[in-house]
Amino acid sequence: MLLSVADLIVQVEPKYNLLKTRSVPYIYSGEKKPDVIINLSDKFFSDRQKENPHLSIDECEYIYTGFYFYTEIVKFDGVMLHASAVQYENFAYLFSANSGTGKSTHTHLWLKKFPTAEILNDDKPAIRLIDGKYYAFGTPWSGKFDESINTKTEIAGITFLERGETNTIEKVSGGDVTIDFLNQTVRPGKKEYMIPFMEVLDKILSNVPVYKMKCNISLEAVETSYRAMKRS
Repeated sequence: MLLSVADLIVQVEPKYNLLKTRSVPYIYSGEKKPDVIINLSDKFFSDRQKENPHLSIDECEYIYTGFYFYTEIVKFDGVMLHASAVQYENFAYLFSANSGTGKSTHTHLWLKKFPTAEILNDDKPAIRLIDGKYYAFGTPWSGKFDESINTKTEIAGITFLERGETNTIEKVSGGDVTIDFLNQTVRPGKKEYMIPFMEVLDKILSNVPVYKMKCNISLEAVETSYRAMKRS
């Protein structure tokens, strides 16, 4: 099966239902050759399941094919960020945080505040530099609830969230959030990928506006983040 993911052609042969189902919107029927070939064995998935007995074999295939893709995307000026990405007015707004902080809650409040907004990817959007611009992409690897769109949208900014009683946001330098970003992405296991990975990360944090925000669960929080991050 060929998929078109993050403007890359990906060859993968899903064996189990979860990946098969979520791959459907990304199926590619053109003539391009694959940029990324995911060929992980049945033994690989069964070994991962033994290491993670809380996961089904179906979930192991889904999760680890995603890990593989996000390792390979480094070759194409890309990374994954554990974030909820919402697109509105032709720009993508990415909100990243530790699991349970409320990034999905925040982006779903955007849908309530702005009826034309959409969730681009609710868990693991891809980020790539293409023709001098940074884009966020929907991918089949989109978290528990499979909220994702097969499209790309130029990034307005990336915000790292914390819970707070009141809503405050500040623009920060890329260096201030390097550790935050590293904690919310897939770092390559192969040594030869680490230098390209760090180069991609440096480019993103040097060229994409980044913010830190403390927020509560309210539409005022949406207004606060939107005003700060808005691009025309």
